[in-house]
Amino acid sequence: MADPPGCCSTCATCLLCPYSCQWITAKKEKRKGLRTTKCDCSWFLFLFCVFLFTLVWLYFAIIILNDFHNFNEFIFRQRKLWLDWSLVLLIATAVLISYSSVLLVLALCLQLCGQPLKLHWVHKILLILTALVVAAAFIGLGIKWAEEWKSARISLQATGPFLHIGTVGGMTLLAWPLASFIYRTRNTGLRVFLLLMYWAAMIALYLAPLGITSPCIMEESQLPPKPALVGHRGAPMLAPENTLMSLHKAVECDVQVFETDVMVSADGVPFLMHDEELTRTTNVQAVFPDRAAQSTAFNWTDLQQLDAGSWFLERRPFPTVQSLSPGDRNETTKQRIPSLEQALEAAKQSNISIMFDLRPENHSDYQNFVNVTLGVILQSGIPLQQVLWLPDGFREDVKQQAPGVQQVYGRKRLKNEKEPVLHVNLPYQDMSSEEIRQYRQDNISVNLYVVNQPWLFSVLWCSGVSSVTTNACQVLKEMKHPIWLLPSSTYLMIWIVVDCVSFLIIIWAFILLKKCSHRRRPAESETDVLLTKINSLMQE
Repeated sequence: MADPPGCCSTCATCLLCPYSCQWITAKKEKRKGLRTTKCDCSWFLFLFCVFLFTLVWLYFAIIILNDFHNFNEFIFRQRKLWLDWSLVLLIATAVLISYSSVLLVLALCLQLCGQPLKLHWVHKILLILTALVVAAAFIGLGIKWAEEWKSARISLQATGPFLHIGTVGGMTLLAWPLASFIYRTRNTGLRVFLLLMYWAAMIALYLAPLGITSPCIMEESQLPPKPALVGHRGAPMLAPENTLMSLHKAVECDVQVFETDVMVSADGVPFLMHDEELTRTTNVQAVFPDRAAQSTAFNWTDLQQLDAGSWFLERRPFPTVQSLSPGDRNETTKQRIPSLEQALEAAKQSNISIMFDLRPENHSDYQNFVNVTLGVILQSGIPLQQVLWLPDGFREDVKQQAPGVQQVYGRKRLKNEKEPVLHVNLPYQDMSSEEIRQYRQDNISVNLYVVNQPWLFSVLWCSGVSSVTTNACQVLKEMKHPIWLLPSSTYLMIWIVVDCVSFLIIIWAFILLKKCSHRRRPAESETDVLLTKINSLMQE
């Protein structure tokens, strides 16, 4: 098998060594008469499939970063161990995709250089392990975190047009090694099969935009107003969650609503706390080592002894903690658990609304919790229209005692709704772009949570959502425009140009490599005749 022009023996040797794990020169490889067998082709196909598999997982890993803080909190509640597991995920994924992509590039270069694809058994085992690890990751995602499949579908609205262009480009480049292989192999059936499979894939890609839809494919004049920001427990990337510092940082980010969680102490004082245990966001184990850490089991005096800020500097729940100024770090260490009364006063002074859940919903004294909380709200003097009530329990009692409070529902509206639903608060996975547009037309305010990544915020902005609950108010605040916005005519033009350029490059690749193969054949045939004559003379 002769080397094509431009492929030196040294380069071929450097490619063979890492792929075959044998330091053998290309000339010796040819003297052995080694060729790419059907088994070798099968392993190359497996390598290509593993590469695509890990590439898809990389895409998923990037998408689920929007919600990964929930996973970190879940692991802490189960194991009492805090770690930013997103770093582990990204590092492991980067290793897998790098390994498979390097092997794939080596294989394609070997094919272009006319060298045999003898994948070493070590690589075969590692590729199988890679496929099993990625498959286990997908299975675990489907079992424990199934809502992320919905997140992936939403992400395609943001990335679909660009994934199409990238995939067309990648498949176009694949035409070079494919044409090289087709012109070298003498198996007519294999040639026809590969050509049919390749062109079927390309035609499907060329027509893929027919199925790509995105709310951001619109005229700029049709773009809805930018969604308002709701601070998820304040500004948890800039200050300890559910503290007054977090509320003030959220105000600096121009949020319109402070979203929090309320519990009631053993002596009847409503306070801000998300977890049913105090271990994650306070030093309760150091102050009260012999007591159970249940949030509602402590009276207000005991709760005031707890440090609700130092954990933020120690555990660093978000990478932004590292960039805090010395003044912010000092203020963080002074944070205490705030009461609802203090939070209402701060919200009133800052002229922002407050929205909260009352927890835990399954508590035996939940009705008393509702009454105590309503009492604090009515006594605070805050305008009731600035209070957004989320809990579903005893909602009718709340409407009677405080009719001015805005009722926010954690569900979609029903067909036979007795009273009009004006505000809904749902996970962003539960509302389609069409539903958001319909609610907007019906003057229903839609708040979706938790939205941290600019790509997701852009899709929801284009869809017309009213507001989003976010951990990253400092990031979304700076966005003056969705990441991308394309008129349909512009997207159509891009689609046609990309497809046409791709088709021309593929045709050019096949024609050029066909000419190269014709040039090599006469030289190869002359060499074969000469070798035959030498063998016959030696036999005589």
